[in-house]
Amino acid sequence: MAKTRILIVDDEKSFTRIAKINLERTGKYRVLEENKGSHALATAQEFNPHIILLDIIMPDVGGGDVAAQIKDDPNLKDVPIVFVTALIKKTEERTISGSSYIAKPIKLQTLIACIEKALKN
Repeated sequence: MAKTRILIVDDEKSFTRIAKINLERTGKYRVLEENKGSHALATAQEFNPHIILLDIIMPDVGGGDVAAQIKDDPNLKDVPIVFVTALIKKTEERTISGSSYIAKPIKLQTLIACIEKALKN
């Protein structure tokens, strides 16, 4: 069975590395890390992910702008995006404008549940 491709776009290399290791350890996912918002669109076009985990606050290009670029691409417009951010509290996790938001720090089980829910929708 093919693994679900996940693109993680976050300027925190320690977060993307740990998330990649833990998600891939399940055997269900293939994860690619991108630590620059300015490279996210090209990386997504090349990797063709099933889902994108996207930080909101990044130093070069913000997550909102990255999401808009992805949604403007005809080949990526239907790829679900889950925003991963420290800007919200755990109690505020929700869906806004069709995109899910999840608060950092994240437990692996919570992240997997969010990924699976986003893929079903």
